[in-house]
Amino acid sequence: MIKSVFDTYETVKEKRLKDRFFKHNTIVDLVNQLPADFEIKELGQSVKGKSINLVKYGNGFTKIMLWSQMHGDEATGTMALFDLFNFLQSNHPLAQLISEKCQLFILPMVNPDGAEVFTRRNSQQIDINRDFLKEVSPEAKVLKQCRAAIKPDFGFNLHDQVTLWSVTGTLKPATLSFLAPAFDEELNINETRKNAMLVIADMFSDLDQLLPKHIGLFDDEFEPRAFGDNFQKAGTSTILIEAGGYTNDYEKQEIRKHYFIAILSGLFSIATKSYSQQDLKNYFVIPKNNKQIFHVLIHGIVLDGIEVSIGINYEECPSSNGCSTFKTYSIQDIGDLSFCDAYQNYSSPSLSLNGNITLYQPANFELLDGDKTILSFENGNLLFKKD
Repeated sequence: MIKSVFDTYETVKEKRLKDRFFKHNTIVDLVNQLPADFEIKELGQSVKGKSINLVKYGNGFTKIMLWSQMHGDEATGTMALFDLFNFLQSNHPLAQLISEKCQLFILPMVNPDGAEVFTRRNSQQIDINRDFLKEVSPEAKVLKQCRAAIKPDFGFNLHDQVTLWSVTGTLKPATLSFLAPAFDEELNINETRKNAMLVIADMFSDLDQLLPKHIGLFDDEFEPRAFGDNFQKAGTSTILIEAGGYTNDYEKQEIRKHYFIAILSGLFSIATKSYSQQDLKNYFVIPKNNKQIFHVLIHGIVLDGIEVSIGINYEECPSSNGCSTFKTYSIQDIGDLSFCDAYQNYSSPSLSLNGNITLYQPANFELLDGDKTILSFENGNLLFKKD
């Protein structure tokens, strides 16, 4: 059933969300256009007075809360939620099943001020996902009070992770990562956390067929200030989904498709209670995340009389209007990188460099293959890349 939705995804994709840089007003417009089956309620406001809205859907017994964009520059989950809204309005049997078996409580944008300028933190420079205990941000108060009022059985905590996470044993980007967050430092497993793990095992079974070798298990170190860990502790079986990287998908439109399917797979597992038939060992066989990839990897370059590989990564920063980003490239490793991979690899016996290579400094060189330039940087800026 999940595969049929994947194959017809374009029919439910919310086409008004074309990249990661949409703002609060766009989200509000889309929410206000939802039909009467969706109940809309303003729960509170951000520091700068932007509404934080809850969308309720379904008449079933099982309560499921989904929240996205606690970090303003992590927009993939939000796009996937609006794809979900469209899907729920379809006549697909799974949409009907979710409506009958579940009540969905969805906060599509928890940090509208951060989204406005495309930054992680809110306008107080607070990381909302490290503010569960102190509640100094109004956004954290809204989210915490929402869960306390609803007391959901399950929660979906929707985030993006840096694109340099890879999947152990594959040397491929961790395009999606899952986690049932810990509720204590000992990483114990109670019934609440176990149910989250079993749902994730179902999700992995579905998604690994569609996105093989690109799905990892995120680190489960306990973070006492985080919402996912504390919601798990409070009795809501919490499922973390992180969107990572995928080759040539800078605006995460392909990742968004798989993200939506991951959410839908989890909802199907909960609605049918198929997770109760799942084996816990299938959660622990999901490969772990690691960091064995670079954005750019150049092999076989002679520096100071020795042959080395050069690993280059970029830092992505928002433009002043929050509607785009710029990338600054720097040298992050030099030496034997044969155990690594990259989004872009360069390897040829005729490669040579013009310029300086200094570890942890901005990329500032020209890469030639024979007498032709194939890649060049100036003070960390990408000037040219041969397609």
